[in-house]
Amino acid sequence: MSTLNKPLRFLRGSLVTQILIGLLAGIALSLLSPSTAQSVGLLGSLFVGALKSVAPILVFILVASSIANHKQGQKTNMKPIVVLYLIGTFSAALIAVLGSFLFPSTLILANTEASITPPGSVVEVLHAVLFKMVDNPIRALLEANYIGLLVWGIALGVALRHASDSTKLVVSDLSYGITFIVRLVIRFAPIGIFGLVSATLSDPDTGFSAFRGYAHLLAVLIGCMAVVALVLNPLITFVITRQNPYPLVLTCLRDSGIPAFFTRSSAANIPVNMTLCKKLKLKEETYSVAVPLGTAINMAGAAVTITVLTLAAVNTLGIEVDIPTALLLSIIASICACGASGVAGGSLLLIPVACSMFGIPNEIAMQVVAVGFIIGVLQDSVETAINSSTDVVFIAAVCIAEERKEADAASVNSVEVKES
Repeated sequence: MSTLNKPLRFLRGSLVTQILIGLLAGIALSLLSPSTAQSVGLLGSLFVGALKSVAPILVFILVASSIANHKQGQKTNMKPIVVLYLIGTFSAALIAVLGSFLFPSTLILANTEASITPPGSVVEVLHAVLFKMVDNPIRALLEANYIGLLVWGIALGVALRHASDSTKLVVSDLSYGITFIVRLVIRFAPIGIFGLVSATLSDPDTGFSAFRGYAHLLAVLIGCMAVVALVLNPLITFVITRQNPYPLVLTCLRDSGIPAFFTRSSAANIPVNMTLCKKLKLKEETYSVAVPLGTAINMAGAAVTITVLTLAAVNTLGIEVDIPTALLLSIIASICACGASGVAGGSLLLIPVACSMFGIPNEIAMQVVAVGFIIGVLQDSVETAINSSTDVVFIAAVCIAEERKEADAASVNSVEVKES
């Protein structure tokens, strides 16, 4: 067993450190030898190609497996928590739309002169979305029609919920296998980013101007996530609890957000959130279910990432976006965020779903994904911190509100007993 694991030891290294090394090496090579840097760009193209190949099957299998293996019959105070998860994710997408409109970003992309037919109105967008939803599943896989894959994945998952446990186990194992392949591909991100950065910065037409664009894009992303963490979440918490939300919000950011920032995995942060919920004296029967569920569907940070990067691509290509289309994008980004993989950078692989509604080809969409990996050293860490800390914020808000209701009901009953 140890012999088999030796070739995969590099999977256990710090991806953040490796990406930083690849980033710095790409910058150095572009300065020292621009001609060599251009030839190294092949590594970046291979990395983008691998992402483009694995992303469609990942979306299809992951959605089908998560729905098929969802457990029913657990009686907990989950409905208001799930509602908060969905409201928070959608509101985060709206904040990202507003931030992108106020501070529009552009990207340095190759082959942007490919055949692109931008939608003329929200009616055309809905028309295209409807036909993509009923596309042949095999063709959807071949052509990377992510909207069609989402629909077929949901349909297959619902159908398999009535299957035998052994069948569900097979689907779960298949999901694990695809996820492992994605992790393997992402582990080559440092090499791919090395090639992408080398080729981009050594290009005489773009050069280091691309980095300025990335800095602006990263500022918009982190700014929107900061608004979610420090404005949106406290506002939602105040509406639910009717008390000062900042002690709770800041505690969650400190005890949950900081560990998640460094692990870059909401799933890995589940034990931390469980401990925090116990420290806050929340109901175990609630948080024992809500915390794992939050890692799957409470994805405010992912919604911001998908929305901002999609609108950056749209702005780069000169596609006009009206308010109804932006609202539809927020809905699609929220759905994509809820289906984001637990793999580091998983939300980036769902950007093509949102890009497809604007008629952006998969080749260009995957370049946007690659840009996401370049800035992902900070973006993915902040995104995970927001996702993970928000789980506990919403769980605590609902538990506090329920405790207040129970206390009020108890006081009313005691008064009635005394009067009688």
